[in-house]
Amino acid sequence: MEALLISTGVVALAEIGDKTQLLAFILAARFKKPVPIIAGILCATLVNHGLAGALGAWITSVVSPEAMRWILGLSFIGMAVWTLIPDRIEEEETQVARHLGVFGATLVTFFLAEMGDKTQIATVALAAHYAAPLMVVVGTTLGMLVADVPAVFVGNRFAAKIPMKLVHSIAAGIFAVMGVLTLLGIDNLFG
Repeated sequence: MEALLISTGVVALAEIGDKTQLLAFILAARFKKPVPIIAGILCATLVNHGLAGALGAWITSVVSPEAMRWILGLSFIGMAVWTLIPDRIEEEETQVARHLGVFGATLVTFFLAEMGDKTQIATVALAAHYAAPLMVVVGTTLGMLVADVPAVFVGNRFAAKIPMKLVHSIAAGIFAVMGVLTLLGIDNLFG
């Protein structure tokens, strides 16, 4: 349950202001059809984070526990730093797959935007850390939806009112704490 809760929370915070959330704003403004946009986000995230979770699980099977502790600890600290760097969305990401309809355009653009994105990398690290890839993928997918579904409905008019620096600082703090605890060999945050 810890893997699910931490994965949901940390990805929801990290996603605020992320380029995929900005993409959700843009798609919502362009198409004005929230249901296919949300369905596209869900499917793209499940596939993308499913692959990331599988990679995290595979890594734990081939890397020694001591090396894994250092890799994960440093990865979480790196994620903390990366979370503090604001994202920008490239215009070409919003132009991809226009002929596929709202669902198809959302599916393709979200999948591509998530490739190598901090939430995908976080999914790999969390899956390796918790050795519970299914719970992590469910959690990171929920985290994406927690951040992106409201973006689809409220659009850009409320985005400016969200204290992005504070939210990113909290997410970075959580990643940093996870990194330090991992380096210290403390695997369970709740006991």
